[in-house]
Amino acid sequence: MTQGQYVFIESRDPFESSDTGFVADAAIALRERGREVAVFLLQNGVLATRAAAQRGHVGRLVEAGVSVLADDFSLRERGIDARDCRDGVQEASIGTLVDLMMRPNTKTVWH
Repeated sequence: MTQGQYVFIESRDPFESSDTGFVADAAIALRERGREVAVFLLQNGVLATRAAAQRGHVGRLVEAGVSVLADDFSLRERGIDARDCRDGVQEASIGTLVDLMMRPNTKTVWH
């Protein structure tokens, strides 16, 4: 029996929504238990990807081995070049998100 895979989708700005830490905490806890975990950031969630961002949970996620993906459209809409993202963040399309969600034994949580 497979342990399962998890995809978290975060659309909230971590600098305005105090509860975005839930996603990072849950993703890291699952990763520490050996699960495959991806966090897909879109809409204002991509604001935390900027290397210059002083706060946010992206660094913790990357350090824990969680796959961090940033929606390419959301990045462009907010004037963020993928080269300006924190190390470990991968630019990805909505198609990539759909592919992740459709994998067998995958649980998806939208926050």
